[in-house]
Amino acid sequence: VQLQASGGGLVQPGGSLRLSCAASRMGNYMGWYRQAPGKQREVVAGVTSGGYTNYIDSVKGRFTISRDNAKNMVFLQMNNLKPEDTAVYYCYALVLSKGYWGQGTLVTVSS
Repeated sequence: VQLQASGGGLVQPGGSLRLSCAASRMGNYMGWYRQAPGKQREVVAGVTSGGYTNYIDSVKGRFTISRDNAKNMVFLQMNNLKPEDTAVYYCYALVLSKGYWGQGTLVTVSS
């Protein structure tokens, strides 16, 4: 399973970005994780094949994860970005009980 993330960049606080992940195969669970400098990787949001979503508390109400199974794509819409959202964001797929990671895309929130 190959995952290709894109959409990162530099944005001012309060701004928005939309991350995209193109997958060679979609998993029952697709997620976005992030890793800030000096910190452990953490889950940001996930979506199941049935459309159930989950988010870490710090992004609830600001981020929205979605998936397009027909196009093998997963998206993360990020609004009202904050400096603490700065991190490398990774796409993740759980396929037949095995996890796969894509390369990261850097999101920098700074004025």
